Amino acid sequence: MTARAADRARYDRATAHLDAPLAIVDLDSFDANADDLVRRAGGKPIRVASKSVRCRALLERVLARDGFAGIMSFTLAESIWLARSGFDDILLAYPSADRAGFAELTGDPKLASAITVMVDDPAQLRLIDEAREGGRETVRVCLELDTSLKLLGGRVRIGARRSPLHSPDQVADLARIVARRDGFEVVGLMAYEGHIAGVGDSIAGRPLRSRAVRLMQATARRELAGRRAEVVAGLRAVAPGLRFVNGGGTGSVQFTAAEDCVTEIGAGSGLYVPRLFDNYTSFSGRPAALFAQPVVRRPGVGVVTVLGGGYPASGAAGPDRLPVPYLPEGLRYDPQEGPGEVQTPLLGSPADDLLIGDKVWFRHAKAGELCERFEQVHLIEGDRVTATVPTYRGEGHTFL
Repeated sequence: MTARAADRARYDRATAHLDAPLAIVDLDSFDANADDLVRRAGGKPIRVASKSVRCRALLERVLARDGFAGIMSFTLAESIWLARSGFDDILLAYPSADRAGFAELTGDPKLASAITVMVDDPAQLRLIDEAREGGRETVRVCLELDTSLKLLGGRVRIGARRSPLHSPDQVADLARIVARRDGFEVVGLMAYEGHIAGVGDSIAGRPLRSRAVRLMQATARRELAGRRAEVVAGLRAVAPGLRFVNGGGTGSVQFTAAEDCVTEIGAGSGLYVPRLFDNYTSFSGRPAALFAQPVVRRPGVGVVTVLGGGYPASGAAGPDRLPVPYLPEGLRYDPQEGPGEVQTPLLGSPADDLLIGDKVWFRHAKAGELCERFEQVHLIEGDRVTATVPTYRGEGHTFL
């Protein structure tokens, strides 16, 4: 029996009393992935990206482990909810235009001390001030550095379009604007290198493209390490109260951690290890989050149909954004239908061994987005469900 076949047997035994569709997290794999992230971080704390988890119980579990400290959230409403739930070190990783949220934040000392907000434009400061409604709490601010690699005098750009702050001078200038404005304090810098951390460099069947990605990433790492050090040095001169410099992502943990100026690493997807993280040479993880769909039809030889399953991930549309049939091994989509909203035909010889009501296990393309499809996840240890916990959606929250 292969390791994957053994996992299928465990998951089927653990959930035999449960009807699909359902979602699970294998805690043995989750914990092993957490240990691997800590090892790669080399002693620097990991701030957990909540968008890649979206389950309070699992956030609590990982933050109870040595090597993890703080949350990187994705909306202000989520940040406030988490702070009111007892989490006390929350970095909002994206700028917000949530005026009601800022009114609440600036009027509550507990929230203001727990949450740091992201800023990369003076207009965002004005929006916060206009939303205060009398709230006088100092807002903790993190500036975001654009990490993109610019070549040929800027005519070629590689990396996500995020912050407009690219140079040391641009970051320092905004820090000065914040310092001159009452009610704000710069406490951090974030620089997420998505083109390094979030792009696989070992693409099956595409050796030339894989080599090109590795070359690009090596070039980008060198350029960013030098520029980030300059930015941090300049920023500390303007904002002596700087408390953290956040960088990295699941795919670049060890490289970013090696930079002296970086004080903490941001990561989250590496806990679940979705399918987009199969194509890396720098690390390997254990798939921890899966979902099961029930077989409801047998249209013919070598074909079964499962209920639902059309859960595409965000990003540029393409086959790599689709869930992948994982267990039993050897199933594939019908290219004329793909994964459907209410039914998904699956082809392959394993289909002939599946009966009506059997489970087919899938892996989502991305991490936390799976939790937007399910109200709860069943936590598996060995071949038993040891707990069932709500996702954000199960607690009544769909923040995005």
